[in-house]
Amino acid sequence: MSSPDSTSNTRPIHILTLTPFYPSAQDGANGCFIAEPLSWLEKNGVKNTILAVQPAYRGRRKETGTAPSAEWISYLTPPGSLGLAVSGAFVYARILSAVRRLHRSSAIDLIHAHAPLPCGHAAALLSQELGIPFVVSVHGLDVFSSANAGGCATHWNRRVSEMVYQKARRTICVSQRVCDEIFTGMGTRCRASVVYNGVDPTLFSPGQDSGACDTTILSVGNLIPTKGHELLLRALAALKRSVAGLSCIIIGDGPERTRLQQAARELGISDRTTFAGRQSRASVAGFLRRSAIFCLPSSYEGLGCVYLEAMAAGKPAVGCLGQGIAEIIQHNVNGCLVDPGNLDGLVTVMEKLMKDGATTRRIASAGRSTVLNGFTLSHQAQRLNHIYRECLA
Repeated sequence: MSSPDSTSNTRPIHILTLTPFYPSAQDGANGCFIAEPLSWLEKNGVKNTILAVQPAYRGRRKETGTAPSAEWISYLTPPGSLGLAVSGAFVYARILSAVRRLHRSSAIDLIHAHAPLPCGHAAALLSQELGIPFVVSVHGLDVFSSANAGGCATHWNRRVSEMVYQKARRTICVSQRVCDEIFTGMGTRCRASVVYNGVDPTLFSPGQDSGACDTTILSVGNLIPTKGHELLLRALAALKRSVAGLSCIIIGDGPERTRLQQAARELGISDRTTFAGRQSRASVAGFLRRSAIFCLPSSYEGLGCVYLEAMAAGKPAVGCLGQGIAEIIQHNVNGCLVDPGNLDGLVTVMEKLMKDGATTRRIASAGRSTVLNGFTLSHQAQRLNHIYRECLA
């Protein structure tokens, strides 16, 4: 992990941020991990121009009014996995003239692309055309965009991703776990660094009753199979007799919602389970303050900002071994970790946290201290600034 840059900045630098994830009026949480460090980067002498890109078939997006201003760019591309391999070229063609004008009026020092496809590909093409160096951030474990592609799409997605990593001045990974995935496929053909996501500890902060031993479990995440919500529901069913008043709130939406609601009915816990859908950042922080523990037994997680947010809010965070968050959480010290898919292990950990108030308070306090000492938005911005200046040296 890069250490924070404590040296004085020589001059402001201009970064073009190119991203497919960014908060919008339709979804204020999408890409919050990109938007939230920007004001802290500005304090470090980094000016950002943000282009948020999306396929035209997804419809128009409007600004939130709270995130730093971005220009939303729609581009034409074939839908599906096969279209992803060529999407970067479509993004490049769509934005080239605008980027050229911007570069003439306010010279761009560096392009920061988020995800290799499509934005990393577009950044590589812009770099070749305009001579501007670029870095690329990788936010998940599917580093070659091949997990759900299949057929020719797997080959082409991987080929373009490899080209992006090879040409980038730096590949920025949200965890060592993500770095390892890239190194496994690339060897020494790319240079990568870890910059963990940061949290706003004033928004995600303990409530006045943070020491109370409530009986509400909170989970936040897209409703997809790898997030482990079904395992969480099964654990809730196993605990309902031993923990009086036990309940669970699940924030998020996705294709698994109907099936998970049916599973809750079949397990006899539908009266204890609330599917709250998507929520604002402030609302998530409020739910965290009112909960006892946070649990997301995800089996495919590059890092998971929500674990850090729970820790900042003074709640014990429960995640899985072998995922990015295991680089930050030490089991039974500042959080808890279980094997992916291990129902008995999850039940044991959750029961302990629900019944042992002293242990819960100790872990919660250590979790918040962990965030304050190294995983705030300020820490993230300092590390990004350090990498930017290294790449421009």
